[in-house]
Amino acid sequence: MSTSLTCTSLSFAWPDGTPVFDGLDIAFGPGRTGLVGVNGSGKSTLLKLLAGELTPTGGTVKVTGEVGYLPQNVTLDTSLRVDRALGIAERRAALRAIEAGDVSEEHFETVGDDWDVEDRALVTLGELGLGHVGLDRTVGELSGGESVLLRLAALLLRRPDILLLDEPTNNLDLYARRRLYTAVTSWSGVLVVVSHDRELLDLVDQIADLRSGEVTRYGGNFSAYEEALAVEQEAAERMVRVAEADVRRQKRELTDAQVKLARRKRYGEKLGESGSLPRILVGGRKRAAQESAGKHRVMHEERLAEARERLDEAVEAVRDDDEIRVELPYTAVPPGRQVLTLENLETAHGVRVEGILDLRGPERIALVGRNGAGKTTLLRTIAGELAPVAGEVQAHVPLRFLPQRLDVLDDEATVAQNVARFAPGATNNRLRARLARFLFRGARADQQAGTLSGGERFRAALAALMLAEPPTQLLLLDEPTNNLDMASVRQLTSALEAYQGALFVAGHDLPFLESIGITRWLLIEDGKLRETTLEEIEDPA
Repeated sequence: MSTSLTCTSLSFAWPDGTPVFDGLDIAFGPGRTGLVGVNGSGKSTLLKLLAGELTPTGGTVKVTGEVGYLPQNVTLDTSLRVDRALGIAERRAALRAIEAGDVSEEHFETVGDDWDVEDRALVTLGELGLGHVGLDRTVGELSGGESVLLRLAALLLRRPDILLLDEPTNNLDLYARRRLYTAVTSWSGVLVVVSHDRELLDLVDQIADLRSGEVTRYGGNFSAYEEALAVEQEAAERMVRVAEADVRRQKRELTDAQVKLARRKRYGEKLGESGSLPRILVGGRKRAAQESAGKHRVMHEERLAEARERLDEAVEAVRDDDEIRVELPYTAVPPGRQVLTLENLETAHGVRVEGILDLRGPERIALVGRNGAGKTTLLRTIAGELAPVAGEVQAHVPLRFLPQRLDVLDDEATVAQNVARFAPGATNNRLRARLARFLFRGARADQQAGTLSGGERFRAALAALMLAEPPTQLLLLDEPTNNLDMASVRQLTSALEAYQGALFVAGHDLPFLESIGITRWLLIEDGKLRETTLEEIEDPA
C-alpha cells in the first residue's frame, strides 16, 4: 500500500473553545510538500495532528506508514549521550555484549537485523555535518543548531516513511542549513515541511497554502507558487474593480428609479387634485402605480444586494497584503559620519576584533558565522548589555538592540503603552498615527503585548525601537526572521527600506539579508571578526 497521510473532515479546537480547523480534508502522498501560511493559521497545529501529538476534536487522521516528526522547538536533555539521543544505545550495548562473548538471546533480539547500526549512525551524522560528534559525547556539548541536526539524524536512522519538519532551519547556521537542504533533496518518501526559508521551500515539489482553515495546492516550488499567486491576485483585484463598478451602477439605477417613481406619484396627485379624472379611476391608477413602484424598487434593491454580495466575494479573494508604510527622516545618518567604532575588542565569548573597525554613514552590515561563534554576544556587547573583556566599543549615535527573545516588550502593557515608554515626549495622537503605519490601527494598538502572535509581537517590538526618541540611528537586529511567516518578513523588509540609519544584522537568512541592501559582510571565524564577501559565504570552499 502506498505511503500517505489523509485528513477527513478534520476538526480541532483548543480547550478554551477557539477553533482552528472545521471539516478540513487534505491528503499528502509521496513527494516533498511545503506547508505555508501566515502566523497563527494553524501550520504547526496541523503537523502535530498528523504526527499524533494532538487529538482531533472531530474527523480522522489516517496514516499509512511510520511517521517521523521534528518539532519547531527541539529540547534535549543535556546530560543525554548522543547514542541515546539517536535511539541506538540499546542496540550498541547488545552488540558490545555479543562481541564480548555474551550470546544471550535477548541481545540478538535487541539487535535484530541492524548489525551495522553504528556505521549507519556515523554516516548519517557525517552527512548532516556532525562527523566530529562522537556517539559517546553528551548533548550538552553540542550547540543549539547541532541539537536540531542530531534530532533529525535520529529520525533518519529510524527510516520512517513519512517525515514532518516544523521550521527545521531556525537557529541553523549557513553550513548546517546546506546539510539539511541536501537531506531534504535526497528524501524519497512523504515529506511535509513548514518553513519560512525560501531556499528550503524552493526544493519542494508542491506548496500547500493554509488559509482560513482551508488548504489550496500549487504545483511546483515556492517561486512557482509566488508567480501563480501573483496571477491569481491580479485577477482577484480586477474582479473587485468590476464588482465596485457594478455596485455604483446599481446604486445609480436605484436612485434614478426612485426619482422617476417620485415624479409619477406627484403627477398622479396633481391629476387627482385637478379633478380632470373620475375619483375611482384616480384611485385605480394610484394603486397600480404603487404596486409597480414597489416591484420596481424591490427589483433594484435585489440587484444592488446581489452586486454588493459579488463585491464582498471579490474582496475576500484578495489577500490582506498590508505593508508597513513609514517615513523616518530623523533616523538618517549622513554618508561618512562615524557611527560605531570597535577597537581591539574582545568579548566575553572570546570574539576578537583586531585593530579598529569603523562603521560609517548609513551602512548596512551583515554579521554571519557558525552557530555558537559569538554573534549574539558581540551584538550584546555593542549594545552595552555585556562588558567587553578587553578593548573598546564606542557608539557615536543613538542605538537600539532588538534581541531574538523580543523581551523589549512588557507583556502586561498594550502596544501603544509599550511604544510610549520609548517615546515619552510624543502625544497619544502622534503615537497612534505612527503605530497605524506599522499596521496597529484602532483597537489593535490597545491589545496587550502578551496576547500578540509571533509576527505581531515582532512588529510591535520593531515599532517601539524605530519610533523611539531620540531617533535610533543604529539598529542592531539578532536573527530577525526567525519564526516569522513570509508576510511578516515582507513587512519587516518594507520597514527597513524606510529606515535611513545604519543597520547591524546577525543572521543566516541570505535571501533576506540581500533584500535589505547589505553593504558589508562580517564573518566570525575561529574567534576572529573579519571582512568577507557574499561570494565567500555562499561558497566557503
